Amino acid sequence: MSSLAAGSRLRKLGFAVFYGLPVPVRRRLVRLAVGKYIVGAVALVRDSEAASPGRLLLLRQPPGVGWSLPAGLLRRGERPIEGCVRELAEESGLRLTIDDLTPASPNAVIHTRGRWVDVVFEASTPASGVTLRVDGAEALEAGWHRLDNLPPLTPPTARLLSYYGIGPYADYPEVRA
Repeated sequence: MSSLAAGSRLRKLGFAVFYGLPVPVRRRLVRLAVGKYIVGAVALVRDSEAASPGRLLLLRQPPGVGWSLPAGLLRRGERPIEGCVRELAEESGLRLTIDDLTPASPNAVIHTRGRWVDVVFEASTPASGVTLRVDGAEALEAGWHRLDNLPPLTPPTARLLSYYGIGPYADYPEVRA
């Protein structure tokens, strides 16, 4: 018998044993074996009234070193799109609905360095019809910024925006991970 055939039989046997276990035991084994990631929701909100190249909603968050996108961690059991709506309202005062958001492409960005996943959504809204409000705790300032003249960004924000062809790393895919 070839080593390939023996490996195939062993694999089949392993899966047969695994699927024969009770569901709670299988879940526990998977949790032990699979890497754990933190999951967050991120909003790319554009000003629908802005002339080309457009404007993007950014936040300056503590400690105030650079600007970032509205984002936050999901609560247990919360859908990413719901978390995105919640974080937008909490951090900027912008109240959108889940129908106002669409999945960005790519929708999920995996950051292997920090072991977190950003689920990214896009929206477009007229800036003139929005009053931005920050609480001074989660966000110090919120504002619309031209895509061709972005303020200093936090490094994670600059890397994330590069996936969408925006920002200082847009032409440097090697900085993304």
